[in-house]
Amino acid sequence: MNIQQQISTFLKERKTDMLTLLNELVCIQSGTKNKSGVDRVGQVILREMKALGFTCEQKKDSDFGNHIIARSPGFDSGKKQVLITGHMDTVFPHDTGFNFFKQDHKNCYGPGVADMKGGLVVGIFALKSLVRANFMHRLPVTFIFNSDEEMGSPSSRSLIQNEARKSKIAFVLEAGGLNGEIVTGRKGNVSVQLDVTGEAGHAAFAGIHKASAILELAHKTIAIEKLNAPQKGISANVGMIAGGIGPNTVPQHASARIDFRFLKSTDQNDLESGFTSICNQIIIPGTSSTMTIVSSRPAMPETKRNLAVFQKIHKLAKSLDIQIISELRQGVSDANLIAYEGIPVIDGLGPIGAKDHSEDEYIQTKSLFDRSVLFGNILANLCLDLKYKRV
Repeated sequence: MNIQQQISTFLKERKTDMLTLLNELVCIQSGTKNKSGVDRVGQVILREMKALGFTCEQKKDSDFGNHIIARSPGFDSGKKQVLITGHMDTVFPHDTGFNFFKQDHKNCYGPGVADMKGGLVVGIFALKSLVRANFMHRLPVTFIFNSDEEMGSPSSRSLIQNEARKSKIAFVLEAGGLNGEIVTGRKGNVSVQLDVTGEAGHAAFAGIHKASAILELAHKTIAIEKLNAPQKGISANVGMIAGGIGPNTVPQHASARIDFRFLKSTDQNDLESGFTSICNQIIIPGTSSTMTIVSSRPAMPETKRNLAVFQKIHKLAKSLDIQIISELRQGVSDANLIAYEGIPVIDGLGPIGAKDHSEDEYIQTKSLFDRSVLFGNILANLCLDLKYKRV
């Protein structure tokens, strides 16, 4: 049998095993702030990766779950590697009632089943098929399982970017789109906290010149929303506001959380400059404002190198009778961090799913198998063609 047949045959015989592992992972509550839960997911990952002959290390973290770095038998620190990333955390808090796995005739449901424990299963079983085919000693693979992606990867960012700089190519196993999309580009984002301070007072004695923090925030909200430029792929959204202590008081404090999205680094610079100008401009005398960047990820442009890799994957998928199309995705992931290092990276290679971040989150069960077959073949065929260089 050729390698395609070996991968497909192996994985056909292990569909039940895939679902068993998915069930096990999904039923471990691993909201980002639930360190003990994320670490329990990590223990399952360590069990699986060590069984594949990977060398594993844990990067300990006191605030988040411990990150796992797994390296293949073919890893050589002197050569450029293939980087794979996937996150173990979900957005669902520890006390959520959405804490179960279920399956019907078509789909699987559960917290993180699409975002992105299904992707972890795809990656692990693709690698299992290559171990069975005796390929892993030929591939210098590093697989990072991080624990804080849903909060912007504050702890794992440097780890991912350091490994990206040592890589020839990278793959991220976030969920695929309902039409078979895999991701060749993503917008970047900046999340900002805006805090406004005014002067407190009794509403009964307040005149038109009151130093209301809420009134100042209202002016700034309108100015921020004017930064929207959909024709350029730029969005600015004031998504949360808070302020005041009661209707009969002049509010001394008000705050807002703002999300900015963009396609290019120059657009990010323009947005940050515009927002800083809005923050510094005082409309209501007696007020002042401060801004804090809560999290950010750079844009992941649809580069020529990304699109060239996609074309090779598309040809491979067609030979496997698997439908894929390219997508410029609006949301962010760790692929943005990798792209910033100038590495070609393809995302959305996990199972096909939707409604993530909600209690209706699901994946199409068949796609768990199809995407494992596709990813195994990507690693066996596409990555072996790369000319690895010494670092």
